[in-house]
Amino acid sequence: MSAPSRRPEIRRRRTRKHKIASLRRRLAASKTDNERNQITAKLHKLSIASPGQPLMKA
Repeated sequence: MSAPSRRPEIRRRRTRKHKIASLRRRLAASKTDNERNQITAKLHKLSIASPGQPLMKA
């Protein structure tokens, strides 16, 4: 696999990692149940497409 073909994959992984980190920060800072449910739903949607470790503790 050559470097140019890996660039999009690496970019996708970095973007996903950044997005997950920001959602986890928002979840920790959230105050209302409605806000927590929305952020949890977004994390769950990302976890379906992400292989490997679960994004949230069950």
